[in-house]
Amino acid sequence: MSRDDPDFPLGLGSKLFCDLTQSWSNVGGGVRTYMLHKRRHILEATAHRHLMIIPGSRDEVIEEDRAVTVTIRSPRVPGSPHYRLMLRNGAVREALDHFQPDLIECQDAYNLPWAAIGHRSRHPDATIVAAYMTDFPTVYVERPLSRFIGGAMAGLLGRICYRYCGSLYRRFDAVFALSENGGASKLRAYGVPVLGIVPLGVELGEFGPQRRDAELRRKLGLTDEQPLLIYVGRLDGEKKPDLVVDAFRRLPEELGAKLVLIGEGPLKEDIAALADPRIVMPGYVKDRAALSRWLASADIYVSAMADETFGISIIEAQASGLPVVGVAAGAMLDRVTDRIGRLGPVGDADAMAHNLLDLWNGDIGAMSDRARALALEYSWDSSMEALFGQVYPQAFAAAARRRTGLAAPVDTVLAEA
Repeated sequence: MSRDDPDFPLGLGSKLFCDLTQSWSNVGGGVRTYMLHKRRHILEATAHRHLMIIPGSRDEVIEEDRAVTVTIRSPRVPGSPHYRLMLRNGAVREALDHFQPDLIECQDAYNLPWAAIGHRSRHPDATIVAAYMTDFPTVYVERPLSRFIGGAMAGLLGRICYRYCGSLYRRFDAVFALSENGGASKLRAYGVPVLGIVPLGVELGEFGPQRRDAELRRKLGLTDEQPLLIYVGRLDGEKKPDLVVDAFRRLPEELGAKLVLIGEGPLKEDIAALADPRIVMPGYVKDRAALSRWLASADIYVSAMADETFGISIIEAQASGLPVVGVAAGAMLDRVTDRIGRLGPVGDADAMAHNLLDLWNGDIGAMSDRARALALEYSWDSSMEALFGQVYPQAFAAAARRRTGLAAPVDTVLAEA
């Protein structure tokens, strides 16, 4: 493919794009899914090269033609054994200096952005982009600390973290979010000019109501008149599957409902200790065909996660024809309306149980059709088109203006856009 090919994204030429993240797990996760789809897009649809710098069990460099993966030896995150803390910024800087990427996209707000910023200070031709993938001031500061030090003090600390985000992200050439309520509006409130919103995608061909498996439901002892609820994700304090379980156990027994929790995490043992035969935990389902059967065979998707920045699992559920019961916060506000589900207060198991009953007793078939129709608007092709056709070209333009000192990096691009 030549750089004059009309399908080539906005004349970017052949460049090396780098993804730099802590949020990497070998057993799934939204950031990993996004990065792998980006790599596939780069290799199959462009002449670019792709570099991933991720945490791992050892230092290693794997070069495969136009795809390079650098793993940095990193310890496991306590309580989340599938994730690692990539704290060795020196090793990250060495990798960046060696490969000299044209554009670095960082999906974290902790130490790694400073490695990217430091690299750009040494190599001003580099363009740095921030993706707001995790709403950490709320997820990891305000909500968990409020249980120990009270809401007022936790809220203050959360606002301090958001001010840190403002100071950090204003240093980047471009910043994008995954949804309006899951990040963009919060960043703008702290003075970060968000270049755009790049929603993640779903493999629409993998999910759909046609994958419903009557035999699977029969093995669970369910008739068509008995609801099967499902949750997919980590079983940890951030995702709040324990609240989903609490809401489920408040449903009347005569409803005959069952709950499937797909995933692994530190809360799995606590949930298993309830010894509730109505709760099924298959573990982490790696096979996508099996996951699609589980989703399509259920009736309602349930999530208590209040701070999703996008919510891939929600879109996959909707693509499977499932209405969603969740909480009125974060990206859920962008993904779920009363026409395709129900949202309730954060942390309220009673309200969630009420919404489950209300949805089940309503026109669930019509909601299923509308949920599927909404999910069809999301695809990885659209995501990559937004990223390579809009965000990255404008980021390169902003970086060029930064180097000439004509204007602040992102503000100029936004004004022109």
